[in-house]
Amino acid sequence: METRANHVWVGVVTLILLGALALFFVWLAGLNKGEQNEYDIFFKQSVAGLAKGSEVSFAGVPSGQVSEIQLWEKDPEFVRVRVKVDEATPILVGTTATIQGSFTGVSTILLDGARRGAPPLTCEGEGVGKTACPEGRPVIPTKPGGLGELLANAPLLLERLATLTERLTQTLSDENQASIRGILANTNRMTGDLAQATPQVERTLAELQVTLREASEALNQFETVLGSTDKLLNQEGQSLAAQMRDTLKSADSAAKSLSATLNDARPAARQLSESTLPAAEATLRDLRETSRALRAVTEKIETQGAGGLIGGQKLPDYKP
Repeated sequence: METRANHVWVGVVTLILLGALALFFVWLAGLNKGEQNEYDIFFKQSVAGLAKGSEVSFAGVPSGQVSEIQLWEKDPEFVRVRVKVDEATPILVGTTATIQGSFTGVSTILLDGARRGAPPLTCEGEGVGKTACPEGRPVIPTKPGGLGELLANAPLLLERLATLTERLTQTLSDENQASIRGILANTNRMTGDLAQATPQVERTLAELQVTLREASEALNQFETVLGSTDKLLNQEGQSLAAQMRDTLKSADSAAKSLSATLNDARPAARQLSESTLPAAEATLRDLRETSRALRAVTEKIETQGAGGLIGGQKLPDYKP
């Protein structure tokens, strides 16, 4: 009987010591944890995978845990998540919260975006750091997360994938498959024709290469001729230009001399046209009259003899 009582006391003392040891470890963990600040996060999306005690990390560093999750009474479209974050974590203006999902179904909250020199988020005081506190705690704004957004939209993606699969099945119907087979057959035939025409193509390419080579040689010769012409112009062009300038000067001098001669001859030409030519014309007219008179005398001598010049004019016979 006494042995059994001793065993009971030993068990009770052992349980008390274990409880004290557990409390000591809890107290030690609390000391290591330090002070924590509370913040509210309002998500307008599904928070599947989050639960009380879910991890809260800042840039991947564990910094706290979720303490409350519930629908916001003022607006049920939002889910209010209250988190406890270590006091040393820099929750500053510009910090955002994202739900980081995983394929295992467990989600965490990722904090990021603190800027150096920005003031901390607070409900007290005035200035840039003061934020709205609808539930008495500073509010950390949210931003959509990559994987979390993808998992949230998974049903819509599956629906669209099913629609795409259905349309692909319609596209690959028997009639379309027959058309595709015809296209492939035509492609094979065209490939065979191209293979048969390969020697001709190679021959044409060879001729084209020869033509290009000849054209290149012609261009080289043309460049040589141009070089010779340029050299000729550079060497003899100056002398030719000098001779041309001398010729032009001589022509200009001759033109000036001719102009002076014409200026000098202009009065004589005017006198010739005004007096000499009219006098000559009158003289010619007198000469014509004299010639005509002489012609009449000559004809009279020939017909009547010399007496025709002496005798008077014969009168007509008188008939009473």
